[in-house]
Amino acid sequence: MARSGQGAGDPPRSGAAAGSGESAPRRGNRVVWGLVALGIVRHALRSRRFYEGVAVTAIAIASLRGIGQENRADMMTRLSAWNKREVERLEHKAERLEHKAERQVGVAKGAGRMARSGRPRTGGGGHGS
Repeated sequence: MARSGQGAGDPPRSGAAAGSGESAPRRGNRVVWGLVALGIVRHALRSRRFYEGVAVTAIAIASLRGIGQENRADMMTRLSAWNKREVERLEHKAERLEHKAERQVGVAKGAGRMARSGRPRTGGGGHGS
């Protein structure tokens, strides 16, 4: 009887052979894949184009590293300048607030003196008559 679907071309397996025969083909596949990988590596190492690609990649990585370092240095310079401006701005603001507080204290003292001196006197006479 013909089988259809998955595994249609494979010979039928018996229960005893199924457990013992699976590890050998896997080991064989690993050896085959290992030999294929070894052949690819050997071919790549003998290829001039491979070495050119490695050289271009190394140059690109080195240049990107340099660009990154320059960007970090520029960023730190800008951050330092911003921090300096911010500190100066805050110091100036604190000075303005200090002067403003001193003026308000002076005004308050003057108002206290005026309050203690009594009511402003007019030319009339007494107490609300």
